[in-house]
Formats: sequence, C-alpha cells, structure tokens
Amino acid sequence: MTQVLAVLFLLAAGGCILACRRNRKMYRVIDRMLDEILDGDEISVSDIAEGEISALASKAKRIQEKVELGISRAEEEKEQVKSLISNMSHQLKTPLAGLMMYRELLEDESLPSPRRRAFLKKMKQQSEKIDWILQSLFKMVNLEQGAVVFEAEPLPVRETIQDAVSAVWDKADRKGIRILTESFPNRLLFHNRKWTAEVLVNLLENAVKYTKSGGEIHICVNPLEIYTQIAIQDTGMGIPKEEQTEIFKRFYRSPRVENLEGSGIGLYLSRLILEQEKGYMTVDSEPGRGSIFSVFLQNCQKERETLSGG
Repeated sequence: MTQVLAVLFLLAAGGCILACRRNRKMYRVIDRMLDEILDGDEISVSDIAEGEISALASKAKRIQEKVELGISRAEEEKEQVKSLISNMSHQLKTPLAGLMMYRELLEDESLPSPRRRAFLKKMKQQSEKIDWILQSLFKMVNLEQGAVVFEAEPLPVRETIQDAVSAVWDKADRKGIRILTESFPNRLLFHNRKWTAEVLVNLLENAVKYTKSGGEIHICVNPLEIYTQIAIQDTGMGIPKEEQTEIFKRFYRSPRVENLEGSGIGLYLSRLILEQEKGYMTVDSEPGRGSIFSVFLQNCQKERETLSGG
C-alpha cells in the first residue's frame, strides 16, 4: 500500500512539474506575442506546433491584423479630413474676401447711391455663392458617410427634366443660349425627382457656363434595354481626353478654367447621387467641339417589358 501511494505521489509530482513547465512555456509564448503586437512586428508562429498554443497564436495574429487595419483606416480618415478642410478653406476664401471688400467700400458714407446698390448686389451674389458651396459640401459629406438615404422609385422623367431646365433657364437666356429638348415619351425611370433634378441642374449649369453666348444646349432622351440615357449636349469649349476621368473627382478644377467661377464639387456630387439610384454618368467630349454628358437611369419593370417586346 505504501509503495502504491509513493508511486501515485511521484506521478502527481511529475504531472505538476510538467504542468508548471508547460505553463511557463505558454507564458513565454504569450509574452512574446504581446510584445510583437505592441511593437507592430509580425507574430512568429513558425515554431509553435502545440494545439492550444497554436490556436492562441492564430487568434493573436487576427487581433494584430484588426488593430493594424483600424490604425490604417484612422490614418486614412485623418488625411481625408485634412484634405476636406483644406479644400473648404480654398473654396470659401475668394467669396469671403469679396464680402469683406464690399463691406469696407460700403462704409464710405459719401458713396453714391448707384455704386452702393451695385456693391450690395455684389455682396448678395457672394453670399449666395458661399451658401451654395456650404450646402454642396454638407450634401457631399453626408452622401459619402451614408448619412443621407433618399428613396428612389419609378417616376415619370419628363417632370424631373422640366424642373432642371426651369432652374437654369434664366442664366441661359441672359447669355443668349438656347436650351432645346427633343420630343420623347414620358418614361417611368427609377429615380428620386428632387435629387436627380439636382444632377441635371449641375450638368446644365456647367453647359451654360462653358458655352459662349449664342450657343445651344440639346437634351435628348434615348431608351435602352436596361437604362434610359438622358444626354445633355453643348457647343462649349470641350474637355481634353486626359481630363475626362479627372473631372468626376472631388474638387478637381481644370487649369483651363481656373479663371471661371466653380468649385469642383458639382460633378462629384452628381456621381454620388446617381450611385444612390443605381445609375451612372459618362462624358464624351472634344476640345473646341463641345461635350455630351449622359445620365443613365434604370428603367422600371414595365418599361423593360415594353422595350423587350414582352
């Protein structure tokens, strides 16, 4: 009996020693992995073969990857915020400087009434420009962050196009530019009337801005199998091939139009809006021969059946 107890005691003691050694080894492995995570080094798992420790190393590696991904995203967001603030400052600097200048001029009590009225009109224009830039920036940021979600549904497109044309008609008329719309059936397209009209207004305002007095803008609606194309063609200055992808980027302004008013927001904002509606936009242009900006909106099921002959 005594011998049996001695054997059991030795076995228990040996088990405790092995367990202690195993625990010390696991502690050293865990300690090393934590150091590697803190130092940003790759976790070394090549020499770990035991099941539990290997599983632990695998989880530690996943934690490290998530931490690194979070840091990378935080740095990217930080750079985006810095870029946004810088661009906002640049966009607002000119109209704010104009406001301050006209305010100083208006402080002159001897200023004749006609000049005073002219300066007040200029201040109003600069104030409206600031308001437009801020509103566009807020919309852009909210769409980028997914904070704005609007409903798109099958709606007649004619009313949406009419809204856009009405919004820019006066500007075009003052430059002697004609807006001509080809006859088309009032199709049901998947879109949001207010937001899509804003896209078309952006395109029409650009067409008016970059087209010389006496020019023309043509609007054409072309039904396709899945989408319907709304093409806006102008007789303006056109866009070089190498810039035709750049113009849809945030705050992009061509060196050729730096002397003209603009913010580099409109086309980027339009692209974000169309993405929400599962639509898209393209451009076909040649310098000196004008541009065609095309908005593609999805046909609703009824229109698809009509086009396919079903």
